[in-house]
Amino acid sequence: MRVWAVANQKGGVGKTTTSIALAGLLAEAGKRVVVVDLDPHGSMTSYFGHNPDELAHSCFDLFLHKGAVPAGLAQQLLLPTGEANVSLLPSSTALATLERQQPGQSGLGLVIAKTLAQLWQDFDYAVIDSPPLLGVLMVNALAASQQLVIPVQTEHLAVKGLERMVSTLTMINRSRRQALPYSIIPTLFDRRTQASLSTLRTLRDDYPQHIWPGYIPVDTRLRDASRAGQTPSRFDGKSRGVVAYRALLKHLLAQQLVAQVA
Repeated sequence: MRVWAVANQKGGVGKTTTSIALAGLLAEAGKRVVVVDLDPHGSMTSYFGHNPDELAHSCFDLFLHKGAVPAGLAQQLLLPTGEANVSLLPSSTALATLERQQPGQSGLGLVIAKTLAQLWQDFDYAVIDSPPLLGVLMVNALAASQQLVIPVQTEHLAVKGLERMVSTLTMINRSRRQALPYSIIPTLFDRRTQASLSTLRTLRDDYPQHIWPGYIPVDTRLRDASRAGQTPSRFDGKSRGVVAYRALLKHLLAQQLVAQVA
């Protein structure tokens, strides 16, 4: 299994859309994918037709065993998505209480890594949708992942969020045996606006080693796919957004090959 985390310490940058678009394209290519919703808002869970306010069991259950994950629990929590080859480990609003209910408990940072270890033979890829806050959930996502995808909306305030995210990654890397490779993905790009154009230039100037050369454009078909509860590639495989995400997936897979050789 390869594990990708999609994270940024700013909300509204396209994390959930990016997670689902990449998962859908991997599944389209015949890969078995589990998507992991670690955001208490549950946007990914809702996308696939499950209500995070009403679920009896969710990723929250994984954190209730003092850092251990009981055998078979990961498989028990999986939900269908309506998409072939894509399964969901759902979120619930209870995740928002995690820091308060489990204060200072050791061992919680590796819960998701241990969970995915139970699913290692069942899936080819895991894609983790992370919350926009630094806490035990984001730490879990980063600790479990082998590749980090950082969507950044092409507007000026988003660059500040990226700076915080890179700072967090530097901190996390101190406790990893190997630094976590990351790719910065410009999102919600609108070539008609000066803000998008100047922010894209800034990102390319400041992060030349890590930024993906392309960008994800503003595309209403991505929103329409969300409304339909379908992955963007199944909803409209020829839309501008999906064409961009296909190019992004190709880039990430190429990076993965380089990392494996290294």
